[in-house]
Amino acid sequence: MTALPNIDLDFTEQPAIPAAGVERANELMASGRLFRYGETGAGELDVAGLEATFAEMVGRRYCVAFNSCGASLAASLMAAGVTRGEPVLMNAFTLAPVPGALVHAGADPVFVGVTPDYLIDLDDLVSAAQRSGSRYLMLSHMRGHIADMDRVMDVADELDLTVIEDCAHTMGARWRGRPSGTFGAVGCFSTQTFKHVNSGEGGLLVTDDDDIAARAILLSGSYMLHEQHGTRPPTDVIERHRFTTPNLSMRMSALAAAVARPQLEVLEDRAAVWGDRYTRLAELLTADPRIRVPDRHADEQYVASSIQFSVDGLDESTMIAWLELAEDHGVHVKWFGRHEPVGFTSRYDHWRYATEQTLHATTAVLSGLCDMRIPLSMTPDDCIVIAEIIRGALSAMVAEFQ
Repeated sequence: MTALPNIDLDFTEQPAIPAAGVERANELMASGRLFRYGETGAGELDVAGLEATFAEMVGRRYCVAFNSCGASLAASLMAAGVTRGEPVLMNAFTLAPVPGALVHAGADPVFVGVTPDYLIDLDDLVSAAQRSGSRYLMLSHMRGHIADMDRVMDVADELDLTVIEDCAHTMGARWRGRPSGTFGAVGCFSTQTFKHVNSGEGGLLVTDDDDIAARAILLSGSYMLHEQHGTRPPTDVIERHRFTTPNLSMRMSALAAAVARPQLEVLEDRAAVWGDRYTRLAELLTADPRIRVPDRHADEQYVASSIQFSVDGLDESTMIAWLELAEDHGVHVKWFGRHEPVGFTSRYDHWRYATEQTLHATTAVLSGLCDMRIPLSMTPDDCIVIAEIIRGALSAMVAEFQ
């Protein structure tokens, strides 16, 4: 076996918060005014400014800021009219906050299969919708993989489904030039650390619908201070829902908004770096015929802060040994095929609070699916070393376990 190189790279490293964000955060901490609303002396409303800026960026009329993307997903379901116990369709390939948001909203998750390219299976979507009678689809653009949104929306229209887009991994991404999150009735974005904009935690809900926006504002926890929102529907729409919508105290803090807002200005530059590193890694990894990175559709303008690849046909012992050897040399890869959830990674059959469902084709896809972060600090030379470690470790473990 050829000796593997080592790499000293923090795969969780984040870029520094822009100076404007640090300065504003310090001003807020000095003043102690960290709550998004003010009764007297509120000054500049940071969260309202973020809402207005983001709504304009994606071309939606309304944006409502939440304390997490999961909270925004739950609120979007409630605001769109999901009732307790109602079935809601969702990708089987996603992360735990998504089914958690459905349960938070009182819904019953109905899992929809995914293709070998990690996209929602539209044939299974039709079957699941007809079987469950669901009126809603929570569509996850999981790890930034965007399905053919023209086909998705055609199927949704045929099935009379209200679509809510989980855009936790697609801030700044587009399909045929149209921003992710603007196809469905609602789009929800994340500002959690490791996403495209980092405020530690946070979520942004966008919509063009007056009633959904009104209910989302009230659900977020506006009290009677909804006029302090950067984007809001007419007062009479708020009045229509004011006495029937609970305050769930899920609003974003001024501090999180102050940190997040200036990062929107550098999102395009970040996307360019991620795109370059993704392309390099994909080419280097797929030089090994055992490793498959799905081809991306020409109309998908993705923002790839991570890369996913599949290695099929290995048993669990070989997979674990391979990834442990790579980790010993500095490369951290997550695997969706483990029987037990690890760290942030879990899969649909781990979520036993949902009605038990078995999707054999999806389980087969997940059994070989690997996931690796792309930090902005990763250099082109790092890509070469990382691929050498992954491929070399794979060869070593396959040889050992044969």
